[in-house]
Amino acid sequence: MKVITHSEEETKSLAKRLADQLKPGMTLLLEGQLGAGKTTFTKGIAEALGISRAVKSPTYTLIKEYTDGTLPLYHMDLYRLEDSEDEDLGLDDYFYGEGITVVEWGSFMKEDLPEEFIAVSISTSDNLNDREIKFSAQGDQYREVLERLE
Repeated sequence: MKVITHSEEETKSLAKRLADQLKPGMTLLLEGQLGAGKTTFTKGIAEALGISRAVKSPTYTLIKEYTDGTLPLYHMDLYRLEDSEDEDLGLDDYFYGEGITVVEWGSFMKEDLPEEFIAVSISTSDNLNDREIKFSAQGDQYREVLERLE
């Protein structure tokens, strides 16, 4: 599935529609160049979950937890772990927990990720505000989520 958005608000709105379909323990993997809109997309997820705290990229902290919404949101940024040799980061507690896990740059730690997830690829275009957002799913429950999103 592919969607073009024309503003940050449209990107967040799309993320909200997706969040409305998610269940506890689900994982989203966000990919895209720096500045593509991964954190903006995550802000939309947070808004849909009723999270009131400001969502910021966890680049330097690895994981930010937002627990003041209808479900917890675990926001990870694995960009700084590209060359990491650490095998056990304790991520399973988040992936299989009670909340929604959003992982930016998950490709850097593929071996530590769940087998099932929704992948969200965000890319920019010549128009600075436009984003091409592609969705794919691994696992039946995730494919069903995308079918309901269409």
